Amino acid sequence: MSRSLVSLRRATVADAPVLAELWGEALRRVDHAEQVADLTRVLTEAERDASGAGAASGVSRVLVAEYDGEVAGAVLLRVSTLSPLNLEPCVQAVSPHVFAAFRRRGVGRALMDGAVVFAEERGIDHVMTAANSVSRDANRFMARLALGPHAMLRVAPTAAVRAKLTTSRSAMATSARAERRQVTRVLAARRSMRRAQAQAQSQG
Repeated sequence: MSRSLVSLRRATVADAPVLAELWGEALRRVDHAEQVADLTRVLTEAERDASGAGAASGVSRVLVAEYDGEVAGAVLLRVSTLSPLNLEPCVQAVSPHVFAAFRRRGVGRALMDGAVVFAEERGIDHVMTAANSVSRDANRFMARLALGPHAMLRVAPTAAVRAKLTTSRSAMATSARAERRQVTRVLAARRSMRRAQAQAQSQG
């Protein structure tokens, strides 16, 4: 049996530059140096967590997948809950990314296997991940691993949401004023009809 060329290891702070390239689209829209600084912080916290707990009790870990000795992909694993309201424990597999040159070589499967092992070590029954909604390949891959849709995450700049809310509030106010005017006209018409009917009855 041939030896697999894919291996997993824990990421270190030294991996921050290459992971900034891998995860560029998932990071803050800042320059590369700041992205590396962000990842250095993430990796430092993961290393601190690992050093202060046993293998089966740490709450976060960054795994790097290597293909024949080269960094091919990575995933951030974190113990969390299914939602802020549903406190069922789960392992979040955050951004399981693979460099384009190493796709379809078992790297993504190895990363998700690492997520499952991480969950199994902690007795956690659920693994959660996310895929770009427009990436059919990523979503098909997750579906093949029994990961079904749970929620659709929607994100927008705060200012954009505020603008839409303001526009919506203005439109609702305009609609409410128009409705009140319509009601006023209807009531006035009914009063006029009643007066006309009363006058006709008195004359009859």
